[in-house]
Amino acid sequence: MTYLKLAAFVFIVCLLSCKTDKKEEPAIAEAPEFKIDYEKFTLDNGLEVILHEDHSDPLIAVATMMHVGSNREEPGKTGFAHFFEHMSFNDSENVPVGANRKLIPEWGGSRNGGTWSDGTVYYEVVPKDAFEKILWIDSDRFGYMLNTVTEAALEREKQVVKNEKRQRVDNAAYGYTDEIIRKNLYPEGHPYSWTVIGALPDLQAANIDDVKTFYKKYYGASNATLVIAGDIDIEETKKLVEKWFGEIPSGPEVEKLIAQPVYLGETKSLYFEDDFAKLPELRMVFPTVEEYHKDVYALNILGQLLSGSKKAPLYQVVVEEAQLAPAISTYQSSNEIAGEFIIRVRANENTDLDAVKKAIDEGLQRFETEGVNPSDLKRIKAELETGLYQGVSTVLNKAFQLAQDNEFRGDPSYITQTAKLTNAVTADDVMRVYKLYLKGRNYVMTSVVPKGQKQLAVENSQEATVWKEEVVQGVANEEVSQGEEAVYEKTPSKHDRSEPPFGELPLFKSPEIWESSLNNGLSIYGIENKEVPLVQFDIRIPGGELLDPKGKEGVSNLFADLLMEGTATKTPAELEEAIGLLGASITIYSSKEDLHIVGSCLSKNFNETMALVKEIILEPRWDENEFNRLKQALETSLKGREANPNAIGNLALHKLLYGEQHRFGTAGSGTLESIKNIGMDDLKAYYQYLSPKEAAFHIAGDISKAETEQALAGLQDWTGEPVELPKEPIAALGKKGTLYFIDVPDAKQSVIYVGTLALSSSDEQANNLQYANEILGGGSSGRLFQTLRIQKGYTYGAYSRLATSEEMAPFYVQTSVRANATLQSLKIIKDMLRDYGQSFTETEVDITKNKILKANTTAYESLGAKLNILTELSKYDKKTSYLVDEQDELIAMSLEDYKNIINKHINEREMIYVVVGDKATQFSEVKKLGKPVVELDIHGNRL
Repeated sequence: MTYLKLAAFVFIVCLLSCKTDKKEEPAIAEAPEFKIDYEKFTLDNGLEVILHEDHSDPLIAVATMMHVGSNREEPGKTGFAHFFEHMSFNDSENVPVGANRKLIPEWGGSRNGGTWSDGTVYYEVVPKDAFEKILWIDSDRFGYMLNTVTEAALEREKQVVKNEKRQRVDNAAYGYTDEIIRKNLYPEGHPYSWTVIGALPDLQAANIDDVKTFYKKYYGASNATLVIAGDIDIEETKKLVEKWFGEIPSGPEVEKLIAQPVYLGETKSLYFEDDFAKLPELRMVFPTVEEYHKDVYALNILGQLLSGSKKAPLYQVVVEEAQLAPAISTYQSSNEIAGEFIIRVRANENTDLDAVKKAIDEGLQRFETEGVNPSDLKRIKAELETGLYQGVSTVLNKAFQLAQDNEFRGDPSYITQTAKLTNAVTADDVMRVYKLYLKGRNYVMTSVVPKGQKQLAVENSQEATVWKEEVVQGVANEEVSQGEEAVYEKTPSKHDRSEPPFGELPLFKSPEIWESSLNNGLSIYGIENKEVPLVQFDIRIPGGELLDPKGKEGVSNLFADLLMEGTATKTPAELEEAIGLLGASITIYSSKEDLHIVGSCLSKNFNETMALVKEIILEPRWDENEFNRLKQALETSLKGREANPNAIGNLALHKLLYGEQHRFGTAGSGTLESIKNIGMDDLKAYYQYLSPKEAAFHIAGDISKAETEQALAGLQDWTGEPVELPKEPIAALGKKGTLYFIDVPDAKQSVIYVGTLALSSSDEQANNLQYANEILGGGSSGRLFQTLRIQKGYTYGAYSRLATSEEMAPFYVQTSVRANATLQSLKIIKDMLRDYGQSFTETEVDITKNKILKANTTAYESLGAKLNILTELSKYDKKTSYLVDEQDELIAMSLEDYKNIINKHINEREMIYVVVGDKATQFSEVKKLGKPVVELDIHGNRL
């Protein structure tokens, strides 16, 4: 559960481009109308219900969208929509305490919720047999939760929301920027003048009467949309919806909000010294228009034109010519009643933001002078077509889109209109909105700079103020618990509202996998799937970061980036355009043990996309200017990483477990020291490792084996010799049973990692250890989450997992807890790890089997998930039947098997502890755990 901007939540791409001069626009073939099939009806209580039938997988997605976000709050009671979302996941009259978070994962499903400025959404994806159970839980949360709210639950959830804010805002670089912008862009009292998470003093003051008032005002059936998508029968589903949701009160009529765009009488320039930031960041925010306004489509396009490609004027000036930053982004962000156009630059270290502002102004002037290249229109339209299909390629994404457009536009299929309106945008439209909303207009500008570097802020900026929480050690009122259950009389119902039984169990069917190979040694694996006209592919080439020369860690990552910067016959901009014209994406990245060339495209463009992949592999450009730019961008990224407590803790754990001589003991992208030693010759030397021998091509989507083989024929020209991968010794620096502490002054949370090296993913026991971890740390139903978040309110989340690699991989616990709960959390983790094997019973065996077996029916819906099946198969040399084989192995595991693997690999005495937090308050506390304590710097070196 989180607060969010729905535009990032609904995975729809609606970006087009157009020209800004009078040249003739390129002709584009008329595309077939894009639409999502659905049936809509309304219950007597006003609940609007939308059904989408899709029998491709035995799963069902349910999304309930409430038309209430932070814009319905009032000063003094901010953050309440998000807080109420949290409260809604606790108890309800007819569902057992904690069932929502615990039972749904055990049924093989996933669930969550989100709140943004305009609304709140609750959603689940479950195997088909749990469908009615989800309707039972959803309807009970919607209509029957209010009587169950207790003071204890209220106080516990306050702490959870506080922990979320600490994690996302207080302990994060640039976390306060949104608060600064909202307070200065919107007038006092405007519904967007406060953040979604709100002010913590408002939250702390909330009481049960506030909860009840909010529920009764906004959680009526007539203020919501319910979408059910997936393997359903329409007529049967209508009956079930009427049964479970039909008695929910309609609620009072909620007044519709009207657009409230803002006007700035002057430009406001503010600066803020950030405790965590290591790099200066500039944002310019212009007030624009609300979502669904006719100008939104042109503003979306304007954002792409200004910075979305290598030919874009702001990219050219800020990134390439002035070399002030590794990237720049410009985009329209619309909400229900107002919108913003944002220019954002996170600059290189020690960069004066006055120079960045000057470069932005120059780039905008260039845009006015040069206009838009007509070919951009064709390129972006091709990207749009692909994006539309990708945006609704799963039943959950379809549910989100249908719900969003129904609740906020009154038309579930508005995606069809969105495509048409965007497609109709002209060059004149783009220039019109540029002049109307940006040129010569006032804006809010923020200069967020590292603490002590005020001189980097834009000249004459005024200091911004934010509210900062003081986390005091040992505050008694922050000790929370489950508390007593509420005593109440159940709401009468004409239906039996007890838990319904499971439906017919859907059988897990492993997708059919085909195999082939090329004469050059490249293995090919594929899964054909015709649900949408898309394909995704992944070429896995063994080596990756393992092949980085000693002292030059980061070579493989720079090499991967440089390969995408043009070819022998194409400049970087020309390659980018060629890919875009196909509506395709191609990316290269290096991981610990492999280099990957990944991409996606419409199936009709696969041949042309693979021709570009071949050109990228066989005809590298070796562009010196791009190499220098990428190296600078990497340096900026590495400096920025120093501001991330989670990254600091993770890197320290790996260094302690593997040692400095092993490649895994150093950050994958290298260090600020190692990248200084890297030159172009190092990348050219690495090119010899780009061999098809031992490499594998994986593809999933709307393409057959024969079509794939034909398209890959050109890759026969790719040759090379087998590459011998180094076997590096593991020489751990960390000592088991020791706690390592890293100081991040004034941290409001402590990041905790507890881990040990366990198993290679090639080990036949690796999957069994994954199974054995489910009860401990497998999501919201795991003991770590249930104890540290649900019972204690110490954290926003707590998990454990086994990493994956051919090398021996670590098993670890990870969480971020309230600073003054660090010691208590460490004690809980320590005891839970120590007692896990002993406390594992036949009950846990049954829960684990049920959870994983049912989850398999929903785990492989997307093309990405199908692609992961193939990469797992090829890398670890598994049989094509491995999914079924491992499922059979799970069924056969006994309690003794679980206890054996837990006692061997989840052994608390073998663990290393890493804590990243505020030394002034927590260093003396962690010593009370009874373990030796060693202090490290942020790079994992002993002090």
